[in-house]
Amino acid sequence: MTYNSTFKDRAAQAAEAKQKLLDQYKSRPPADEQRAADRAAAAQARDAARAEKAAVRKAEQEEAKAAKAKDDAQAAAAAAPKSAEELKAARDARYAARKNRK
Repeated sequence: MTYNSTFKDRAAQAAEAKQKLLDQYKSRPPADEQRAADRAAAAQARDAARAEKAAVRKAEQEEAKAAKAKDDAQAAAAAAPKSAEELKAARDARYAARKNRK
């Protein structure tokens, strides 16, 4: 493109560039079917491995959640207010220990 180029000149240059790209595209070798099938199989194997890994990770997370829930339940049971009988037994044990020290 020059300083004094006309619209027709620019349009012709664009058409030539477009034709050149089209010729380059057409001159490419055809796609190798075997290679494409190998790539598809590899991609499918990768996806399967990724899905399996995700399933294992999810199972581990669920197992960890269950263990945490169990621990929380045990902690809540331990922190629950004691019954009157348990309080009396603890008081009696303290009293007996104090009596034995004397």
